[in-house]
Amino acid sequence: MKVGVLTGGGDCPGLNAVIRSVVRKGVQDYSFDFVGVRDGWLGLLKNNVVPLDISSVRGILPRGGTILGSSRTNPFKHENGMQRVRETLAAHEVDALVVIGGEDTLGAAMELSRQGIDLVGVPKTIDNDVTGTDYTFGFDTAVGIATEAIDRLHTTAESHMRALVVEVMGRHSGWIALHAGIAGGANVILIPERPFDIEQVCEQVKSRFQINYAPIVVVAEGAVPKEGQMILKDQSLDEFGHVRLSGIGEWLAQEISARTEKDARTTVLGHIQRGGTPSAFDRWLATRFGLHAIEAVKDGDFGCMVALESTRIVRVPLADATAENKVVEPSLYDEFEVFFG
Repeated sequence: MKVGVLTGGGDCPGLNAVIRSVVRKGVQDYSFDFVGVRDGWLGLLKNNVVPLDISSVRGILPRGGTILGSSRTNPFKHENGMQRVRETLAAHEVDALVVIGGEDTLGAAMELSRQGIDLVGVPKTIDNDVTGTDYTFGFDTAVGIATEAIDRLHTTAESHMRALVVEVMGRHSGWIALHAGIAGGANVILIPERPFDIEQVCEQVKSRFQINYAPIVVVAEGAVPKEGQMILKDQSLDEFGHVRLSGIGEWLAQEISARTEKDARTTVLGHIQRGGTPSAFDRWLATRFGLHAIEAVKDGDFGCMVALESTRIVRVPLADATAENKVVEPSLYDEFEVFFG
């Protein structure tokens, strides 16, 4: 059997660990042949496929990013996309695909599966918003980076007695904001799942200043105020119809300054959360996902996604995994309200 491997969507710490794991087990245990698809779905549209073997994956475990490249290409947004995908797979005699990606990449994979392409999905996103799995790899690394940034910002905030707003990733879900905010001792945490009251935020900020404490506000990029729409720098869309988020942190700092008459500054962590070497947990989880993904290919269990359930790796239907985003439950957010303000 010949298996193709592709990585789609935003890059993420741990992608190379999955690639390494899939190839090592597939070659050593099942004598599979492998090819790598360059730049996600774009590689199948443009017939950009490269050989992949054990020598190709040596030494990549600790490396961030992906040796195969990635893109936010939606194959169904391109002319004759489905036909071009089939032609590329046929030209390289690829029998099955291992698709490593988040909600959009896996959504495209689900539709391709429905149309007869044999594939297995692996969930990847630093946002941790894929349904059906307790955690996605990349999330732990992103939380660690964001927490370290918040720790560092505390001292500079205290030195100047100013409020600091830290904008982290999280389009539809506030997992990074909540985890990093709590771990970093933030005073206000704003997430997409709960529209916020800007007046209440400012009152919480003022209460910290009253005890000579410099407040830290952590906000997910997709958080929205109750009285308005999402704050965006521009309205451009990617191929999956998503707006390119950013701007809520800057808006918050301006509002806090105007309403509290205190200095407020913004730090947007952006892509730094996705870059660099993966954490030990993400290497471990990505490796396990890879082992179980290629096992699912061997079993012919196509149209599924591997997932973490407690300590076990299980298989869930792609249709279930892509039906909706996994979001922060209100009860979990409410647990931490004692630390806000």
